[in-house]
Amino acid sequence: MTSFDFFNIIRSIPKTLRFNLHYFPLKTALKLPVVVSHRTYLRELHGKVELPEKVGCAMIKIGFGDVGHYDRKRSRSIWQVRGTVGFGGKASIGHGSKISVRGNLNLGDGFNMTAESTIVCAKEIRFGRDCLLSWDILVMDTDEHPIYNMENEHINPDKAIHVGDHVWIGCKCVLLKGAEVPGNTVVAAGTLLTSSFAGEHQVIGGNPPSVLKNDVRWEH
Repeated sequence: MTSFDFFNIIRSIPKTLRFNLHYFPLKTALKLPVVVSHRTYLRELHGKVELPEKVGCAMIKIGFGDVGHYDRKRSRSIWQVRGTVGFGGKASIGHGSKISVRGNLNLGDGFNMTAESTIVCAKEIRFGRDCLLSWDILVMDTDEHPIYNMENEHINPDKAIHVGDHVWIGCKCVLLKGAEVPGNTVVAAGTLLTSSFAGEHQVIGGNPPSVLKNDVRWEH
């Protein structure tokens, strides 16, 4: 551990304590299952956070990490939650990432969002186990503002986003409402997803997106 890392861990103590004591019973909170970087803006500490039955210290990290082409010293994460965030196990939400939830967000065990990405959840967003998100990604299940036709019917309702197990989403991808990504899939950089795909062990990419390769596997 470098002196820089040690210094940042010490500086994270106040927000880490605040987060854990707010969301969890005292017995759980004292285990410090979630560590929060001092560079994280705790904008809304509402709703609830759900943990697996077995809890360990620092199993979830918010606002840490280091992606070399970003200045992590000036990178700020945001936690804005008044819905439910469920963690299936270990998770890392990297520096500069934004979490805005008023619906239900579920992150499977081994979830890793590297840096500078955003999740906006108004209805439901679910990631399976062992998912890796690169940088500059937007995942959003809502248009934020309602649109009505001339009969005053709401024509753009929120729609859930589901991502399977062991999915790698490349940099600058956008997943919008209704997107469904099957397990063991790679989503190529810069892809815009608004619909569902079937099958596994494939690469999805392009605009409009299509299956670019089949019978592939990826590793961390």
